[in-house]
Amino acid sequence: MSSPAAMDIVQEKRFLVRSSSLKDIRSFAREVFDKLSLSNEIKEEIVLAIAEAAQNIVKHAYKDFPDTDDKMLLQIKCNNGKLEIGFFDMGRPVDPTKVKHREIDNVKPGGLGTFFIKQIMDAAVFKKDEKGWVNHLVLTKKII
Repeated sequence: MSSPAAMDIVQEKRFLVRSSSLKDIRSFAREVFDKLSLSNEIKEEIVLAIAEAAQNIVKHAYKDFPDTDDKMLLQIKCNNGKLEIGFFDMGRPVDPTKVKHREIDNVKPGGLGTFFIKQIMDAAVFKKDEKGWVNHLVLTKKII
């Protein structure tokens, strides 16, 4: 018998591209991860990475459009113990070479989302998407 984390799932949901959606994004991710029976520590770390990535979409891809009615798609897949979290949006195109966190020893609020994502996840990659989305970020993590 395989462990729950080894089961295959695909769940997706669209959210308004606003900071006020972050609570719903975290709740959706927790619901999906509850099906995988992840430890609370691992679950909360991954939820943090998801919230940071979603906030970066709001803050950077939609910087010039704070009151947009656009939606981002969050897709969570698990296949053979590998978790893949996809973010799709129609915001300003991301230049992956410019995605960097601030210096860790520069003590001030903000600017560490990318650092947390890279510490928590195994990979964070921007992909070209054939479905017409402008940006497609994929976070991956082996969970078993």
